[in-house]
Amino acid sequence: MELAKVTTKGQVTIPKSIRELLDLKEGSKILFIQKGNDIVIQNSAMVALEKIQDAFEGEAERLGLETEEDIVKMIKEFRKNGKKD
Repeated sequence: MELAKVTTKGQVTIPKSIRELLDLKEGSKILFIQKGNDIVIQNSAMVALEKIQDAFEGEAERLGLETEEDIVKMIKEFRKNGKKD
């Protein structure tokens, strides 16, 4: 458990252990999410990444991509076919 004090401007210094846990760096953005009577703080970049992962779930299998080489090959083909002369 960590404790922080709110300044007169409503600012809070996030304790170092929490910043490290959430992988927060200078300039990072955080989300405050209400869950019942509690507030959860999350790294907004991680939330965005999780949403992207959820959106792409099953796509690799659907496209027959099994290895990193398969992905590289698909990107090269896409770039080749998508280029305008």
